[in-house]
Amino acid sequence: MIDRDAVRSNAKYLRNVRPIDPEEICEYIEGTPHPAVVRETLREEAFDLGLVERDDGTFVPVEDEPVPYRDWSPTEFPEAYAFAFEDLLIERYGVNWHRDESGDRLREVIRRLKEDYYYQNEVAYDEEAALGYGIYHLPDYYAAVGYVLDGLAERGLLPRVLRVLDVGAGTGGPALGLHDYLPENSLVEYHAVEPSASADVLEAMLSETRSNFKTTVHRETAEAFDPASVLPDGEGFDLVCFANVLSELDDPTSVAERYLDYVADDGSFVGIAPADLNTSMGLREVERALAPADGDVTVYAPTLRLWPGHAPSDHGWSFDRGEDIVAPSFQRRLDEAGEATEDRDPGDGTFTNETVQFSSVVLRHDGERRVDVTASGERYAKMAEMERHVTNRIDLLAVKLSHDLTEHDGANPLFKVSDGSESVEHYAVLTKRDSLNEWLARADYGDVLVFENVLALWNDDEGAYNLVVDGETVVDRVA
Repeated sequence: MIDRDAVRSNAKYLRNVRPIDPEEICEYIEGTPHPAVVRETLREEAFDLGLVERDDGTFVPVEDEPVPYRDWSPTEFPEAYAFAFEDLLIERYGVNWHRDESGDRLREVIRRLKEDYYYQNEVAYDEEAALGYGIYHLPDYYAAVGYVLDGLAERGLLPRVLRVLDVGAGTGGPALGLHDYLPENSLVEYHAVEPSASADVLEAMLSETRSNFKTTVHRETAEAFDPASVLPDGEGFDLVCFANVLSELDDPTSVAERYLDYVADDGSFVGIAPADLNTSMGLREVERALAPADGDVTVYAPTLRLWPGHAPSDHGWSFDRGEDIVAPSFQRRLDEAGEATEDRDPGDGTFTNETVQFSSVVLRHDGERRVDVTASGERYAKMAEMERHVTNRIDLLAVKLSHDLTEHDGANPLFKVSDGSESVEHYAVLTKRDSLNEWLARADYGDVLVFENVLALWNDDEGAYNLVVDGETVVDRVA
């Protein structure tokens, strides 16, 4: 057994003097352990010591600066991960995994998973279902998480030393996205909670991560796992993530609420859900339960509450869209194989998934918000009172919560907007674009906009309010 206290003591002494070399430290430890043993011990103690391992095998103190903003927009799933995942398919089915009986079974698994999600059926992940899930969702889940992290990094709220809890980690898409978003000299203690056969895929994918990204997989349900069991006394997680799993829990609100208690005072709770109606609205229901108008939990992004003491109660369907991600080789192989049927021609894209669309929420305990702005009744109309403003031109402060929702060319661009007080949906309609109102079209999802002289109308067909942005309207973005 190596003397861990001696390793720690030497590391603490040397950290401010020069890079810590295991070959040097071994000389000062009783029994002169092999440098490889010292190196592994330093890796195990690195998070507590605040040390990152360099390519040359030495260890240096981690930087104090937070993670920089990335402007994340991947268009490909990294090749190393694609090869690692396909190795699992080959190990399970052989080199022709995408053909014949195994290919047919995997295609059927993906069809069934898509159908179960659509009809909100309970999903069970055996080995084959986990592989099918990975084939279809690893790339887009990998991409989605980085867009959410961008919102934290732009405010300097993503620390370089990061303790993470990933609940319902699945086959590892969000974990790999987090890993690639963070700088190489960041230091991560990553815990995953995943009870299903997806954990086998997850562990294989995590083996591709760097040594400063220390991983542990807990094969327990979210309901059974005790977050305190992996936390030092008095500390919390810098990031707790529920990615694409809340809709699969029997009582998502109570489970999420329990884990929210283990988020550090300056940490973040991140919820991500597929963009479809049911899962997106389900995420908003959890968000609103965890962050009521009179509570001490703040919605950091994207659905900001711009009016103090108010919270929205509309149906809440809102989702962001990232850059398309090119279908990796394993998706294309499965899609191009198989027999033609009445419903499908091989290679028609049924089993590729290049679209990155997702709903998200970030909650915090410290009151931080992505855009720190508050509406005032002396200056702005309130969506909760929009009925009395119909047919009038008003000033409004609102968050942009969609990309253009029109489905055909020639239609006026349409965007969902919110000020966090509404009980009915509000949509901004751009009927005449000019230099004074083009921020409505140019602004990113989650940006806060100021509308001046916008026309408020009721759309009886849609049961929603339309805010008409025309040549008399000025729209500006709040920085």
